[in-house]
Order: sequence, then structure tokens, then C-alpha cells
Amino acid sequence: MSFKSIFRDLKGKNGIDSKLKQPIEQSCGLGHSDFHFTPEGSSSSSYPVVQQSLWASLPPELLLDIIGRVEASEITWPARRAVVSCAGVCKSWREITREVIKTPEECGLLTFPMSLKQSGPRDSPIQCFIRRERATSTYRLYLGLSPALSGDASKLLLAAKRIKKATKTDLLISFAANDFSQTSDNYAGKLRSNFFGSKFFIHDCQPPSNSAIQSHGWSWKRISAKKVAPRLPICNYNVGTIAYELNVLRTRGPRRMHCTMHSIPVSAIQEGGFAPTPPTFSCGLDETLCPLTPSSSIFRAKTKESIGNTSEPLILKNKTPRWHEQLQCWCLNFRGRVTVASVKNFQLVAAVDPSLDVPASEQDKVILQFGKIGKDIFTMDYRYPLSAFQAFAICLSSFDTKPVCE
Repeated sequence: MSFKSIFRDLKGKNGIDSKLKQPIEQSCGLGHSDFHFTPEGSSSSSYPVVQQSLWASLPPELLLDIIGRVEASEITWPARRAVVSCAGVCKSWREITREVIKTPEECGLLTFPMSLKQSGPRDSPIQCFIRRERATSTYRLYLGLSPALSGDASKLLLAAKRIKKATKTDLLISFAANDFSQTSDNYAGKLRSNFFGSKFFIHDCQPPSNSAIQSHGWSWKRISAKKVAPRLPICNYNVGTIAYELNVLRTRGPRRMHCTMHSIPVSAIQEGGFAPTPPTFSCGLDETLCPLTPSSSIFRAKTKESIGNTSEPLILKNKTPRWHEQLQCWCLNFRGRVTVASVKNFQLVAAVDPSLDVPASEQDKVILQFGKIGKDIFTMDYRYPLSAFQAFAICLSSFDTKPVCE
């Protein structure tokens, strides 16, 4: 059932005057072409007009029914834009949409930008693909099986641009296709490597759920003059470290890597465990996002008690491939998702201590797999406890040149 047919059906049941349709659509901007999702905490001159309209005064029970039916009927992109449109009508609609829409861990669907920083589903992976553009050194992550199957319906999730510096390499990650400025609202984070390309650091612009992780510097972002503060700090929180083992003897074989996820405790994969998941984007003026003073919770020194209660971080390792005698190459079972042999292909599983109470099924489960299917086309499948942002950053590290690791 389409988005318009649901409104047409409910309009007759609840006596909404059809004459209100035209002015409401003009003031709310429900069309896809002029749709704009206003961030929380921002001011807009048209906001009071929308909030006082009859759309905003609909009964909560009716709103819950409308948005619930839209969410259940539109489960694929681009039709799922209707769910985002519901959240952009006014504040009351946004609050109801928050109650209806579940996290990717619960429903396996990506709806809002915040879904890209929430853990993936537990049962089945979310299948994506990455397109590399060598001329511009950019990488774009799309939702879908492959470009041939998804076509124009592929939903852009994240984009990254490689910036080479004298002693390091930065890959800036953005929610937009061509906006890679760290002072932009589309900035999601970055991946930074050392000089040898053997170690990478995943930096998130949003503070993780566990505030024990401190910021590693910030840049400044200009905002509207209507705001209280003239500028906001864009912090970079180290949420993960990727280390490739050095190949001193230059022996032939696959790369060996370890990923330490500082924002995910190892208890997340234990029975009854869960991964810290941010419910929404933090407000720009919130204290947890802007550690301007030493009294901020991000800058407080950790006591011995807090350090003792902090769980060990989750460590991922690449699954060891087996040598195929007939093909004379290293092989992994990618279940048909990888078709071209490449040194970049890998599968990550949890590396846990035998003393921890982690089921054997969780230890053998592939959390992230990445592989080549064509020229400059790669597949990426991730699942709980990783998010799309974390999985994309790990896969980006595989593109960089590693002369001391191969």
C-alpha cells in the first residue's frame, strides 16, 4: 500500500477536510524534491506554522496507526523515503516515528542516517557494495547486492575520500556523496593510517555511548548566527584500531589483521550481551558533544573503580583461509558474494579468550566480510555488533597500500 493511499483511506475515517490538503502540503513540504529533515535543536521560521497545522494536532493513536502502516509497507529503498517524510512533517510526527522505527539490530532495515552508526542485525547480515573511483580517490558505499542487481535503486549510505599527506593518510567519511569537509553537517568520521600503512585508527565525530573514550582533538565548525554559540567543536573519538601484521620475511599469503573495537565490549557477543547503540544524533550544543570545559564528563579523569568496571574491548581477527591444492590458491567460503581473487578479500570473526563465556557459534560467526566482484566493485556484508560506519572504515583500510605487510 502506497503512502498516498494510506492517507486517502484514513482521511475518510477521521473526517479530515480535503480542502486542507493543499495548504498543508505546501507548508510541510512532503514532496521528495523539496523535502528537508531539520536537525534537532535547530531553529526555523516555518517551524511554528507547521507545528500549529492540523497535521500536528492529529490524535496520537491515529498517528501511530498511519506511521506503523507506512513503515510496514515500505521496506525497501527508494520507497522507504515515505518513512523519512513522516518524521519531517513536524515534531509530534517525529516523536511517533521514533517509537515505531526500530534499530537495525531489531528489524534489519536502514532508515535514518543514525542507523548507519547502530549495530547491524544478529540473524542475517546487511548486504552492501562499494564502488571505487580511482581518478578522484573516492569510495562510495551502497545498500544492495551488487550494481547489476540493484541498478538505480541502490541507496547511497556513505562516501569516503582519500587524502594523502606526508606521514599519514586520511580517509574522510561523509553521509553525502561529494561533501567531505570536516566542518560540514554531513561529516561522519575518518580513518587515519600511519606512515607504513600497517595501523589504522577509526575516528567517529559522535561520542560513543560509553563515555570512557576521550576525544583526540577537534576542529571548529561555524553555525548560524541564531545559535547561542558562534562555533562548535567537531571532535574525533577513537572507536577502533586496525593493525596489520608485518611480513618481514616477505612470505606469500593472505594479509593478517586484528581490529580492536574500543567502543564495543567483548561482553556484546556473550549470551545476553548487547552492544552500546546511540539512539539518535546528539544535539550540537549538548555537553557530551562539546567538551569545552574541564568539568565535562568526557574530560573527567577516570577513577580506578571506573577502569576496573570497564569491559575489555572486542577484538576481531581475519578468518584463516585454507590452501586449495587443485586451484593452488588460498580459499574462503564467501557463499557466492565474492567472485574475484584478491589480496584485499577477508572475513572477520571474533578473537575471544577461551576463559570467557562465549558460545562456539558466536566465535565462528563471520561478523564482516569483504571481497572483490569486478573492476573497482567490492561487496561488504556486516552484522551485529558492527555498524555500517565501522564496517565501512575497516574495509577502507584494505584499499591502502601496505608494502611492509605483503
